[in-house]
Amino acid sequence: MAPVTASPRSDPDQTARWSGPRSGRVSLTPRILAVNIVALLLLAGGFFYLDSFRTRILDGRADQAGREAMLMAEAMGAADTAQRDALIARLAVDTGTRLRLYDARGAVLADSRALGVANFRLRDPDRDGLAQRSARWLDAIIDTIVRAPLAPGYRERRDGRRWPDVARVLAGKRTSVTIWRAPDRTPVVTAAAALGGGQALLSSVNARDVTERVRLERFRLSVVVLVAAATTIALSLFLANTIVGPLRRLARAAVRVRLGRAREVVVPRLPARRDEIGMLARALSDMSLALRARIDATEAFAADVTHELKNPLASLRSAIDGLERVADPDLRERLFAIIKDDVHRLDRLISDISDASRLDAQLSRATFEPVDVAGMVAAMVAGRQERGLPRGIRLRLDTQPGLPLPVPGEGARLERVFANLIDNAISFSPAGALVTIAVRREGDMLAVHVEDEGPGVPEEAREAIFRRFHSVRPSAEGFGQHSGLGLAIARTIVDAHQGDITVEAREDRLSGARFVVRLPLTRGVVPE
Repeated sequence: MAPVTASPRSDPDQTARWSGPRSGRVSLTPRILAVNIVALLLLAGGFFYLDSFRTRILDGRADQAGREAMLMAEAMGAADTAQRDALIARLAVDTGTRLRLYDARGAVLADSRALGVANFRLRDPDRDGLAQRSARWLDAIIDTIVRAPLAPGYRERRDGRRWPDVARVLAGKRTSVTIWRAPDRTPVVTAAAALGGGQALLSSVNARDVTERVRLERFRLSVVVLVAAATTIALSLFLANTIVGPLRRLARAAVRVRLGRAREVVVPRLPARRDEIGMLARALSDMSLALRARIDATEAFAADVTHELKNPLASLRSAIDGLERVADPDLRERLFAIIKDDVHRLDRLISDISDASRLDAQLSRATFEPVDVAGMVAAMVAGRQERGLPRGIRLRLDTQPGLPLPVPGEGARLERVFANLIDNAISFSPAGALVTIAVRREGDMLAVHVEDEGPGVPEEAREAIFRRFHSVRPSAEGFGQHSGLGLAIARTIVDAHQGDITVEAREDRLSGARFVVRLPLTRGVVPE
């Protein structure tokens, strides 16, 4: 993986400009507010519901006015003519309406107002205060939005036949009710009922209480909406600050990492947050630390590669320079041998370096499948025995009988791990020695032990041997035959399979080393 570096044209203030108003990005805060305000708009829709509420009240009031007019007409029809005026005045007081009696020609026979009951008065809108004018203005706006039908304007009529209700009753209808609109937009309900002898009784009432009730409910709803709006906006801003603030800090840190400042960036971990944002913060922090470690490892690897390549190149250059000055055929032959060994060493070194540099990327894309490690190791041991072993060395396989021991992984990579360990054990073992490979189940882990009878590994060097380019070879092997990457590659592969590889002394206290590879078994394999 190449180190992250800043662009040559990177501006140190680019991180600050990233979140500025000219960046073209939209903050989450307005979106959170918009989503929460939608619910408020649904609540505010109750203003328009009050129109249907008012319509139902007026319909009920109209039915009531029609029944009262019919009952009063029946009462007046049963009373004496001499008691008619007194009855009209008393009924007008009891019902709060203005009562008028018309004959068949529409002439007024009796009027409660003329009898001294002045309980029907229309309010002059020009004399109303600011509150009433504002209420009427709001009524007009809501009626326009909901397209409420506009009642006809109320005006007095001298001729009874000009009253639609009276005209319908005189034409033979038993009752008739009409809702009018007063100058101050309050409803006026008129109801007419038929009397005997072709007469008609007309009642009129200014149902101002209906409008006041609707306005009172609208005021209460307004208070609820305002309180809910204030609470929603405050909570939305708090939520936005809780979400947007940490995300913005994480985004700035991520941008600085992208600009090549990974070493100096401290990604906030937000330890107090136990929610998804806290998980994201800690994941980003761990990712930046892993990136920093990867950059450091890449830099160290590059330095080690440079150092390892310089040695054979220096030897190769020295041999070539010597060829120009040496005329002795034997010396020239020895220099050619040195050149050949150095070229072979460079080829091996470059091949191993190429494999090691690509290993992480290849393992990250690998698809793990169940691998029968016991069967794999058995096949490897059988193959090595068929090909023959140097110096009379023997291989012994020790496995537990029973079911296969599947491990989730990539077979080719795991095979390389065990091949490296077996080759390493053979190279360090003396002539006629025994190399033992044991496959065991340890709980929910699979353990592979590779034991040799060589000199062993000192305790202080047991971790160093897994470092790149660390190579301590037997004296019998030629210089440069190993790159020192075998065990490092093996550890990388085992780590990618969620396992571990260690080296320890033999349990029987004999001379030699024991390498142990532990890998997790496939789920579903029940430990014994």
